[in-house]
Amino acid sequence: MTDKATGEGAVAYRDNAHSDARWHFENRICDRSTMGTAASPPDITTAPGSLKQTLRAYCKPRLARSIVEILITAIPFALTWALAWLALSAGYWPVALVLAIPAAGFLVRLFMIQHDCSHRSFFRSRRANDWAGRIIGVLTLTPHDYWRHSHNLHHANSGNLDRPRIGGLDTLTVREFQALPRWQQWRYRLYRHPLVLFGFGPMYIFLLNYRLPFRSMRDGWMPWISTMGTNAAIAVLVTGMIWLVGVVPFLLVQVPITLLASTLGVWLFYVQHQFETTYWEHDEHWNAHDAALQGSSYYVLPGILRWFSANIGVHHVHHLASRIPSYRLPEVLRDYPQLQTFSRITLRESIESVRLALWDEDKRRLVSFREASIG
Repeated sequence: MTDKATGEGAVAYRDNAHSDARWHFENRICDRSTMGTAASPPDITTAPGSLKQTLRAYCKPRLARSIVEILITAIPFALTWALAWLALSAGYWPVALVLAIPAAGFLVRLFMIQHDCSHRSFFRSRRANDWAGRIIGVLTLTPHDYWRHSHNLHHANSGNLDRPRIGGLDTLTVREFQALPRWQQWRYRLYRHPLVLFGFGPMYIFLLNYRLPFRSMRDGWMPWISTMGTNAAIAVLVTGMIWLVGVVPFLLVQVPITLLASTLGVWLFYVQHQFETTYWEHDEHWNAHDAALQGSSYYVLPGILRWFSANIGVHHVHHLASRIPSYRLPEVLRDYPQLQTFSRITLRESIESVRLALWDEDKRRLVSFREASIG
């Protein structure tokens, strides 16, 4: 999942300490003070320093392109929403339901732009990134500053078996699972069930957890200011829309869009790290470079799905340098095709990976409960 709360039961089995090692790794790559032009293709398997130097050239956002990306996403979302409402008003509810699909796609794309803003990669200005993310967060039901904090922890800890799964899906090792009491094993099984991961889970995250951040009480006032500010803005927007179109039409149009978009969003974040040959290491052997290249997928999608997901499938490069704008990630793959050989996963393979739930430290791959001989 995309949030600590979705793995709260499993996170408790690990040390709560966390590290910002990867955050520093990524921001050293994209330090604007050393930005230059692309160097000759490095041997990315043996020279992480050379790769870091190379990726600096792509960390510079382009203002006009960023504005266009927002416009070509937000305007079609609004138009599709309006068409769905008009279809519903005319009695063509099946048309309205079908229109919820592209509307959800545009909403997912807005969330991916917000994701860029959380890394402050979409604009040069920190303030522009923060306020664009906060405004988009009203539409995506995601308090920007609160989410940005947890997502940065995800980048710092991804692939580390000794750190909590804050901002990501919690994954137990086979030995950790076997050491649990029976009732906790069943709780973890339930947590990893597809109906929970992609059904109840997204609804819980976006409709409840992001509204009241009780599990972040130790993080000070920031989570509450972020969530309450977002909640207030959502209330104003919803009130205005209800006044404009009515309660029932608003719910009939918005609810399917929200449910579908939240499920798609969770799916995209799930598949980025949950594949058979992913990367997990204990703290003493973990390093950010390997965690990025081996533990983050290159999700090979058809062109239309790449567009709606704003290239988030190029996730291994994103974890190498999170301040590369999403619209520049394809440039990296074009200029350095050797990066296309790492952690490739197709649409079919991603669907097959849903059965994988445990990390086998001996086989060094994700396995199903049955493969772990505990099914």
